[in-house]
Amino acid sequence: MKVFNKSDALAVLSKLIGFKTVNGNELQVAEYLQELFSQHGIDSKIIRLKNGRANLVAEIGKNAPVLAVSGHMDVVSPGDLKLWQSDPFTLTEKNEILYGRGVTDMKAGLAAMVIAMIELHAQNLPKAGTIRLLATMGEEVGEAGSAAFYESGYMRDADGLLVGEPSSIYGTASRQKGSYDLKLISKGKSVHSSTPERGYNALVPLIQLLTEANANFEKIPDGAMGPLRFNVDVLNGGDQVNSLPDHAEAQVNIRTIPEYTNEQVTDAINQLIQKYNAAGAQISLETIMNEPPISTNENNAMVTLIQKIGKSYANQDVVVQPSPGITDASNLAKNQPKSFPFAIYGPGDMSQHQVNESLPKQMYFDFIDLYQELFIKFLNEQLNKMD
Repeated sequence: MKVFNKSDALAVLSKLIGFKTVNGNELQVAEYLQELFSQHGIDSKIIRLKNGRANLVAEIGKNAPVLAVSGHMDVVSPGDLKLWQSDPFTLTEKNEILYGRGVTDMKAGLAAMVIAMIELHAQNLPKAGTIRLLATMGEEVGEAGSAAFYESGYMRDADGLLVGEPSSIYGTASRQKGSYDLKLISKGKSVHSSTPERGYNALVPLIQLLTEANANFEKIPDGAMGPLRFNVDVLNGGDQVNSLPDHAEAQVNIRTIPEYTNEQVTDAINQLIQKYNAAGAQISLETIMNEPPISTNENNAMVTLIQKIGKSYANQDVVVQPSPGITDASNLAKNQPKSFPFAIYGPGDMSQHQVNESLPKQMYFDFIDLYQELFIKFLNEQLNKMD
């Protein structure tokens, strides 16, 4: 780093951690990053969406090829504050480890990308090609920010995509399962529990349907990314022990695979709904989020370059394996060919969503340097292919 020393870089990360962007308030981060870019002569644009939420886009360089790099500005709830050893919204260091909500998922990755772009711009780089930062809102719930970027055409001219999330420690991924969040709503008739024949218990058919669906999905053979996962995460119904519930709801998350798509899941669940409704139930389905799996080649140009560059930082071969979670690539890499240069690669120790979320300090510094090298070498490789 030349523009930023280590203290400066930590100050940027500290500022980001201080913004309480728990499923909201990303506009504050976007405004801070816009001011930071402006201080270093880089133009950026805030795209306001709704309710104090916003995306930010910034570019350095010009013309083709275009490398899109993405990080999200929101975080999940810190949970029980009593279990934290420090304030989750204050970057805290102990024994060379950084702590704070979002330090791994993924404000360190976002900060590293921003600082890398500022460092490159100060060196009049890239000489040819464009690095485009897509900083998103709402990744943790719904991925509305990346959907807005996709629908507005920010990926149409992209020759590669890097998402700065951690997929494993110093590892990378070119594939991720889909995520299908749905709500099942069951209606019944409330009566006193002593005369259930006069009413209809909304919970019973819903529980039966969920049990049958789980059993059916467990029979699906594992794909290249592993098994399809069907998880009943929320179940609500009834408000009194001696009254049949007339309303029940379940929220389910399904991690889909290319071999059994979101559409196939939808068809299977709708068939079960029809079966139970034909027997007297009143069950309906609402979609909360429907993101497809992304599966580019493990030897695509981005992954191959990461393996070359990242080995010296990891002090071992860079592991390439499917990402255990979804990222904004569900939207940003949608409809791309298998050969599209895409990777998930960022600083993190796999403590995301946990109490006392943490990150080795040196890893943060490593990725600031690593990203600079990766960005320029990727553009140069793409330029050589264009010649």
